[in-house]
Amino acid sequence: MTVYIDVILAENIIMNYIMLYATGIIYKLKPKMWRLLTSSSIGAMYSAISYLNIWNSSLIIKILLSIAMVYIAFNSKSIKILAKQLLIFYLTSFVFGGVAFALLYFVKPQDILMKNGIYIGMYPLKIVFLGGIVGFIILTSVFKIVKGKLTRKELFCKVLIKIEQKQAEVSAMVDTGNLLKEPITGASVVVVEKHSLKDILPDSVLDNLELILTGNYDIDIKEYEHKLRVIPFSSLGKQNGMLLGIKPDEIILETEEEKIIVPNSIIGIYNGSLTKNGLYTALIGLDILERRDKNEFIKSAKK
Repeated sequence: MTVYIDVILAENIIMNYIMLYATGIIYKLKPKMWRLLTSSSIGAMYSAISYLNIWNSSLIIKILLSIAMVYIAFNSKSIKILAKQLLIFYLTSFVFGGVAFALLYFVKPQDILMKNGIYIGMYPLKIVFLGGIVGFIILTSVFKIVKGKLTRKELFCKVLIKIEQKQAEVSAMVDTGNLLKEPITGASVVVVEKHSLKDILPDSVLDNLELILTGNYDIDIKEYEHKLRVIPFSSLGKQNGMLLGIKPDEIILETEEEKIIVPNSIIGIYNGSLTKNGLYTALIGLDILERRDKNEFIKSAKK
């Protein structure tokens, strides 16, 4: 059976690209196309070299190759992130490989052979596409189901708030029902218990929230007046509530992997307790986390 090197290269570039793209989708990344193509081409060239038996491949070389491919494709910021991306890439490879070989078996099993660890055959290129598409659908569907079942750990995060060179750290719960927006700018609102802000806001503000909302106050808060916002809200038992908000100098969201600056957000000062057990003192909307997943944050704050 005659096999052409360009066919091997084309098939492997396509499959590698689809697997890397699926890995990026699962990990909530938008890698650049040139990175994916470069990484896919490196993997394809390795397959062609292995087929020609130019060198004796080993498990260590294959692992190093996969690490290089993932790093080139996603420009991993740390070893921990690289390890997670590599794990997803391996899982993706296993699923895609299983789907592709299952399709090939039902199409033309007699035309498939393995040489130097590389499966080759006179099968149409559309089988490669179909295998990649089916594998992509299976993987993304499974991960969406798994992601929908948030663990207790994933429901909480740390939020660092900075105002006038002062800062406070609060524990926030991800609240899918928190859809609060500042009405003029549309900025997302992070609701925070007022006592958690005592280190960054004066008592003259925190003790007079209702007066400031109505405008009937005679206290000196000129330093903060330009930062204050009025946020309307509706909740069970209170259809037309008003929350005093303040524009922070900076909000930093801390996850397991990174610290990132959240632009265009407002702190809503809540005059009460959000929970009886004190497990968290702030509520962060799911839309803010989605903005993180879409890479809409300004920059990483982790050094």
